[in-house]
Amino acid sequence: MDGLLDALRARLGAAHILTAAEDVEPYLAEQRRLYRGEALAVARPGSTEEVAFAVRACAEAGVPVVAQGGNTGLVGGGVPRGGLVLALARMNRVRDIDPVGATATVEAGAILSDLQDAAEAAGLLFPLSYASRGSARIGGGISTNAGGVQVLSYGNARDLVLGLEVVLSDGRVWNGLRHLRKDNAGYDLKQLFIGSEGTLGIVTAAVLRLFPRPRSTTVAFAGLASPERALALFTRMRDACDRDLTAFEVMPPFGLDIVLAHTPGAVRPLEGAHGAYALVELASARPDADTRAEMEAVLAAAMQAGIVEDATIGASEAQNQALWSLREAMPAAQKREGASIKHDVSLPLARLPAFLAEASAACEAAMPGIRVCAFGHFGDGNIHFNLSQPPGMAREAFLAEWGRFNRIVHDIVHAMGGSFAAEHGVGLLKRAELERYGDPVGLDLMRRLKAALDPAGILNPGKVVAGPPSDRGLP
Repeated sequence: MDGLLDALRARLGAAHILTAAEDVEPYLAEQRRLYRGEALAVARPGSTEEVAFAVRACAEAGVPVVAQGGNTGLVGGGVPRGGLVLALARMNRVRDIDPVGATATVEAGAILSDLQDAAEAAGLLFPLSYASRGSARIGGGISTNAGGVQVLSYGNARDLVLGLEVVLSDGRVWNGLRHLRKDNAGYDLKQLFIGSEGTLGIVTAAVLRLFPRPRSTTVAFAGLASPERALALFTRMRDACDRDLTAFEVMPPFGLDIVLAHTPGAVRPLEGAHGAYALVELASARPDADTRAEMEAVLAAAMQAGIVEDATIGASEAQNQALWSLREAMPAAQKREGASIKHDVSLPLARLPAFLAEASAACEAAMPGIRVCAFGHFGDGNIHFNLSQPPGMAREAFLAEWGRFNRIVHDIVHAMGGSFAAEHGVGLLKRAELERYGDPVGLDLMRRLKAALDPAGILNPGKVVAGPPSDRGLP
């Protein structure tokens, strides 16, 4: 290891090789503190060539490597299991914005909000957006196929990537930085690396799609009797507004109540109580677009049909943001309510109401006093089915029940044709779930891909699927 570190210091500079315990510590744990790993050192490369050198040196020494961006993941995918951490924060350039081709070429360490700002300065939009956008980095979003709040119109990260630059497990660099919308020259190799959580290769740069900036944006907050009514409103909005429907988020009454209780300045948007709440956004880049008129027409018809009980529409950008803040404050508010057992699941749209009813009843029966906080991206079938601890219960005792509630929730999800990993990935947290619910043939193909692209098993070992035998004892 000393020879490896000397070689890395000589190439990257001694200041960018961290070995002191206090310097390495911030890279060992993920933000929810569910996992804490270990690492011999942290390297901070400043270029693709330096990443390639580091990976090649580690491959020759048989030392594992895990890449980290903003370390904002939620499933332990970036937690090191020994070896070297490659921290890509120095590789943060937006290399190019092409306004004619509507693309951005960015390095993996670029912060998501910085890319959004660069696109906006060019009169364009990069639509991928989620709560950690001020610290999350592009490479992490690509490696987990991040989703966020605008999947309805723009898709997941996978749908926004035109090309990639990837360092392979032997240190070679695949230059797939293509700007083309159409390219059928063989296998679409970039798709192997998107969502693979750094287990097949390390993304160092990407060409990403940009879009025209919306000229008209309207946000509404609706009160409904039930999730069934929320689904009915969604289908009406989708049918009437098509691609102008950029977000459809649903919150439960408990979720809104804790946001109002724990968020300074938050104001209840509607009078009275409702069985479910929907936050709806319409946005359009058309010069003649009037999304407010669209929103008013659909909501009026839905109220007349008995689908919507009450609704309010933002009259300004400030009011739009105030309505959005009620949704975005949910995770922080739930933390204030104590420990949470979290599930990031997706279902066929038609099954969402039945899932929410069945899973909620099963969890409440399994632990009296548990509080279900099921919210999220209702329009694309993704629900964050979170469980808050019963008042007065010890945090540790509650979190010790995580496995039991996984069985309850994920068994229902699986039976309904859903997925236990909607947008956060598999990482360490859900690897056993993949083994339990994954199609055997699909799992075999994943292992074959891992063995082909990373035969020594040095890239992010212990994550997603089991690699070599030495990897399979990892938790």
